[in-house]
This record gives sequence, structure tokens and C-alpha cells, in this order.
Amino acid sequence: MGIIGNLSPEQLQSFDSQGFIVIESFASPEEMDAMRKRMDKLLDEFDCSTASIFSTRNQQQLTDNYFFESAENISFFFEEKAFAADGNLKQPKKLSINKAGHALHEIDPVFKKFSCSEKLSSLLFSLDYKRPVIIQSMYIFKQPGIGGEVVPHQDNSFLFTEPPTCTGLWLALEDATTINGCLWAIPGSQKNGLVRRMIRGEQGVSFDRPSPTYNQKDFVPIEVKAGSLVVIHGDLIHQSFENQSLQSRHAYSWHVVDTDGCKWAPDNWIRRKVEPEPLFVS
Repeated sequence: MGIIGNLSPEQLQSFDSQGFIVIESFASPEEMDAMRKRMDKLLDEFDCSTASIFSTRNQQQLTDNYFFESAENISFFFEEKAFAADGNLKQPKKLSINKAGHALHEIDPVFKKFSCSEKLSSLLFSLDYKRPVIIQSMYIFKQPGIGGEVVPHQDNSFLFTEPPTCTGLWLALEDATTINGCLWAIPGSQKNGLVRRMIRGEQGVSFDRPSPTYNQKDFVPIEVKAGSLVVIHGDLIHQSFENQSLQSRHAYSWHVVDTDGCKWAPDNWIRRKVEPEPLFVS
């Protein structure tokens, strides 16, 4: 169909070896500005009386129907530390949100335009995707002072196909540093395979086994400039720490799986009423 893969042999080799690559200047200043302005508007329109909290430590306890329904909506989730003991927000709404998700790429025209762009299709084609679909998308705020920790995890744990095909795409909308909560990863950890899965059952979500203990000395920081795209293998162990700085760390993240000869696990947390459209068919 004429799509040319935009990853060089050297980039593909690095991705295979390390489990992630950084593509600088993937998004233009105009594209980033459009996404940030659009999110400001969406957040202004959000009624914060609908309060749902997101946590990678306690999501089993915090999961509710609002979370499950977000698979096909644009939903907002607060930081764990956003609320005072009396239940009121400690600071303005715009500084209290953890993320918005999980169907920005489908519902909102600004995020859809970027998520489904030719340069993304080109990237996925070079990664040998045959019939890729975007399965979820998130705008992550990493708020100053309260931006929550994301514990070590693998994307395939949450978005499992048989065989595993998930790739994470993480776009920095602001500079991401060790000070404001950049990504950290264990290079090459994807070669050890999937550690555990999060399963959705009648009582909500739970993991099928405990999390391993990781040596923090094995992680390396992925500091990037705004506009850089981090491409993440589905089995790569990665995390981010709390943002205790005065600088936010906005990012747009979306995840892709292949549907060509691959089966979406029915016990994933995402259960869609309508199958998403593929970005392209090779």
C-alpha cells in the first residue's frame, strides 16, 4: 500500500536489544500546542463531581464502572493526593487530575488526527504490524508536587493478545527529566517475557501473581525533550516516580496491538462493544 517504514535498521536493532527507542521531534510544536489546548478545553468542560481516582498501586480497590466505561469514553481520573480529609480538592481542578483516557484517539478529532497520522502508520509498518489497532490512549498530567508514581510494569500485562503484540507509544508534551518524573526502564528486560497479567473478573481486576521485586539500580532514566516519542516494547519493564517538583510533565500515550492472527484476551480490563478500526491493513 506504499507505506515506507520510517525506522532505520539501526533503530530496529536498538529496539530489539533495549526494548525501547526514542524518536526526537516526532511531534511538531504546532501538533503539541493543539493537543495541549484541546485538553485544556476538555478539562474545563469536565464536571469534577464525578470523582474517580487512578493508582497503579491500588487500582484493584479503586476500580469502578467509571474506569471500565472509560475504554470507550474520554474520562478523567484524579491523583490520589488530590483530596483533603474532608473530601474536597486541595487545589484547582486543573492541578488535581492524574490523566484523561482511554478513547481520546477515537472520540476527539485533535487527538485522532495525531494518533492515526501517516507517520504513525509508517512507524508501525516498520515494526512489522499487519493489522494494528489503537486499543487505548491517555493524556497524562504528572502534576507538580502530587504527580503519582507509576510502579514497574509491562504493557502486555494489561493489554494482552495471543501472541503478545502490544507496543506503547509515549509522547512528551513537556520536557521529561529525572526531576519531574520521566520514564525509567530496565534495558533488555523485554527478552525475559511477560511476568504477570491483570485479569478482569466478576469482582473487578486482580493480578494473576505477585509483582517481582526489582533492583532499582537496573533502571535507566529516559530523559527526553518535548516532542520526542518513546516507543516501548510490550514486555519492557518500565516505571516513573512521583513528581515532587514544581514543573508538570504532560505526555500523550497510546497503545497499539495487532489483530492479524492475534486474539484479544477476553479477560483484559478493556471489553469493547465495538471493535476498533485498524490503522491500515498490509
